[in-house]
Amino acid sequence: MAASAVVNGILALNSLVPALPQSATNGNSNLGTLQAPTLPLFVATPNLPDGLPWGTATVANTNPYTTTPGGGQTHSYQFNIARGNIQPDGVNRSVLLVNGEFPAPTIEVNWGDTISVEVCNQITGPEEGTALHWHGILQTLTPWYDGVPSVQQCPIAPGKCFTYTFLADLYGTTWYHSHYSAQYNAGLLGALIIHGPKNVPYDIDVGPVLLTDWYHEDYFSLVEQTMTVGAPPVKSDNNLINGKMNFDCAFVTNGQHCTPNAGLSKFQFQSGKAHRLRLINAGSEGLQRFTIDGHTMTVMANDFVPVKPYTTDVITLGIGQRTDVIVQATGPPNSSFWMRSDIDINCSFNSITNDPPNGSSHALAAIYYEDANTNEVPTTTATPYGDLACANDPLSETTPFFPFPATSNPAVTQEIEITFGRNATNFSVFSMNGESFRANYDYSILALANQGNLSYPLDPEWNVFDFGNNASIRLVVYNLFPASHPMHLHGHNFNVLAEGTGIWDGTITHQQNTQRRDVQIIRPGGSVKAQAGYIVLQYNADNPGVWPFHCHIAWHVSAGLYINTVESVSLLEKRVIPQSVQQTCTDWGVYAHNDVVDEIDSGLKDRDLGGLMPESAKWTRRS
Repeated sequence: MAASAVVNGILALNSLVPALPQSATNGNSNLGTLQAPTLPLFVATPNLPDGLPWGTATVANTNPYTTTPGGGQTHSYQFNIARGNIQPDGVNRSVLLVNGEFPAPTIEVNWGDTISVEVCNQITGPEEGTALHWHGILQTLTPWYDGVPSVQQCPIAPGKCFTYTFLADLYGTTWYHSHYSAQYNAGLLGALIIHGPKNVPYDIDVGPVLLTDWYHEDYFSLVEQTMTVGAPPVKSDNNLINGKMNFDCAFVTNGQHCTPNAGLSKFQFQSGKAHRLRLINAGSEGLQRFTIDGHTMTVMANDFVPVKPYTTDVITLGIGQRTDVIVQATGPPNSSFWMRSDIDINCSFNSITNDPPNGSSHALAAIYYEDANTNEVPTTTATPYGDLACANDPLSETTPFFPFPATSNPAVTQEIEITFGRNATNFSVFSMNGESFRANYDYSILALANQGNLSYPLDPEWNVFDFGNNASIRLVVYNLFPASHPMHLHGHNFNVLAEGTGIWDGTITHQQNTQRRDVQIIRPGGSVKAQAGYIVLQYNADNPGVWPFHCHIAWHVSAGLYINTVESVSLLEKRVIPQSVQQTCTDWGVYAHNDVVDEIDSGLKDRDLGGLMPESAKWTRRS
């Protein structure tokens, strides 16, 4: 992919001394600086000065879905969410920050620890609801803390706080983000690191590397554009690594203030050492291609699943996906190299077509070895990778360490077709099996299911698939849309049985040990099933709850590409939902009764269902 005018401008610099301080570009965060600490091998635990918190458990001998270390510690966090203004690429814009940080604070715990986060909604000017989703956490026994408003809770009302408490039940790299409309596009996202057994040795844990496409307009305006009749695709303005990149200020629109040479992220390598990088695509739409000049990468995990290591020059990441890699520092002690991440403009509708000079789909960061001048401009050459499919690495290359076979005969198989078209009001929306999702923040689908209400005749747009008490579920998903979708299932890592184009012929790749993860890209497809992209996913229905399954592209979710799955209903009905969760709906009802909520997309819809909702199933409703 040819370099953009922005990248060429960076390469022409004499020094990488930034024009802006970290406080201006990233608030209180130190990510992207050489002062950002590397991570320890595990979080220090009292009474275990010489031992690992997970004891003798290893990647190969312990099933993480059935075994979690005991004796974990509770780690408590206080998150205050509020508006602010920052300049990640030099362009000043309004954002949403956690404790004044972009990216938001990194949570770091051990496998088996308990995470407790009090989230206080201090969003004003204007006020909004919010909620945080802990991506990839199974939430076994705590489905009400998954963080999706209208599904497991109501939004946290302005001026209110809500505490999420859940087990770090898997280990590896993940992130958290708002699940209220497309709010995380405004910066409401951060890394979540859970230390556990290692499947590949390394010396230094560099920590999270967050890759985010970036937009200069506020998220609400972008959602409005998405939901406008006949609107063109939303396009990103830039691409960031750990919240930093430069921008050509000559092409700023909307009169925004812009500072040239805002500053790039910097990383430290030690010659001869093996470095773990935790790559996270935390963007809104862009499919990322990650490379490091002059270095290869050994893949050790995809999402929360350790895999048998394989070497590659380029890492593909759809929105929500994580890949942990080991990089051997083979350069001399005084050397420096470019780290790069490109939004693939062949696969992403919102990246900038042909990369004109008023924006960039390329992100750069500098890697400095121990004796290098940390202000020098690297002169290394980009790793070529050519045109790649709008898909993840072949399933044949990814084999988990711990085998978790997919049964040949699942209890239920559900085919789902993804389509795109005009609804009754002439808006363009996505549908799954003919229905486009619309949420209702006055109610919780989990609460309804907990009380035995599983028919949902009141609102088919909740798009609920009730799988009853079936022991295993297979989803055969066909994409009849000419762009790929990173499909994410809450509450599970799924087996990826197959992926490709056309109609699935029943072949399973590595049936006894298939790839597993919680996000899988489905390829673009034609308008008929025979030309569709497809993925075949399977999982054990061993986690009673209501679990969303949706595309993780923010604008596609806004346009309804989303279903809710209900599983193990007889066990779910026996669960007791904490009063604090119910209080979110009481608080939201009071707020929404007095303030008009501007509802424009699938995550911001609220309808008065009158007397149709049985009183026993309500937590609250608007008058």
